[in-house]
Amino acid sequence: MPGGRAGGGGASRAGASAWARYRAIAGEHRRERIAVRLVLAGAVTVVGLGVAEWRAGVAAGGTVFVAHLFYDRHRPGPASSWRRGALAERRTGRRLARLGRGYHVLHDLALPGGAATNVDHLVIGRTGVYAVISRQWRAGTRLWSDERRLWAGAEPVATLPVTARRIARMVGELLSDEVRYEITVCPVVAVHGARVGREGLRHRGVEFQRAARLPYFITERPEVFSGAEAATIALAAERILPPMTDVLSKRRRVPRG
Repeated sequence: MPGGRAGGGGASRAGASAWARYRAIAGEHRRERIAVRLVLAGAVTVVGLGVAEWRAGVAAGGTVFVAHLFYDRHRPGPASSWRRGALAERRTGRRLARLGRGYHVLHDLALPGGAATNVDHLVIGRTGVYAVISRQWRAGTRLWSDERRLWAGAEPVATLPVTARRIARMVGELLSDEVRYEITVCPVVAVHGARVGREGLRHRGVEFQRAARLPYFITERPEVFSGAEAATIALAAERILPPMTDVLSKRRRVPRG
C-alpha cells in the first residue's frame, strides 16, 4: 500500500515512538509544573490588582500563565528534542505519502540493538530501498560539507552521517538475509529547517535532501526492481522490522526482577 505498511495490520505512524517518549518525559513532575504556573500567574494577578484595574491584573496573570506554558514546552532539554524530532518525522511522513503507486512506505521501525535504534522511515519501490532519517535544524541554518566534515552553519555534524550509514547497512543485511539476495539500502536524511541546495548534498555516502523534495529525489532515480520485487522486499521488511512503539510497549510490560 503506498504511503503505509506493505501488508496491513500493525502499522506504525510516523514519529509515533518519538512522540511517546516526549509525552513520557513531559509527564514527569507535570503536577508540580502546573502548580508553579498557577502560583506565578496568581501572584502576578494579585500584584496587578493592587496597582491597576482588575482587567489589567487578570490579563497580566493570564499572560504569565501562557508564557510559562510556552517556555515549559519549548525549553531546551530531552522533552523538547523528542517533540521536535516527532514533528519532523510527521512532516516527512506526509511528504512520503505523496509517492505514487508501487512505492511502499513504512514508519518508525525497530532494529536490533536496543531501544535507541530505529528507522524513522523505510521506502521501498522500483528505484530502490531508502532508509530515511528526519532531522530538524534551526530555520535558515546552512547545511554544507568540506572534504572531511559535514557542517550545520558553524557547527560540525559528526555522528549523523555515521548513524545513517549504520542504519542503512543493518537494514540491508536484514533484508538480504530474509529475501536470500543482496539488497543495498541508500541512507537518506530528510532535512527540515536548514538550507540545502536544490539537488541536495551528498556526504560520505549519505544523501541529504530537503524534505519537500524527497519524493522527487526517490522517483527520479533509475529503476532497479520490478513492482513484484519491490512488493516482496516490502513484505519482508514488515515481517522482520516491527513498529518501534510495539517494542517499547513490550519492554514496559516486562516485570523487573
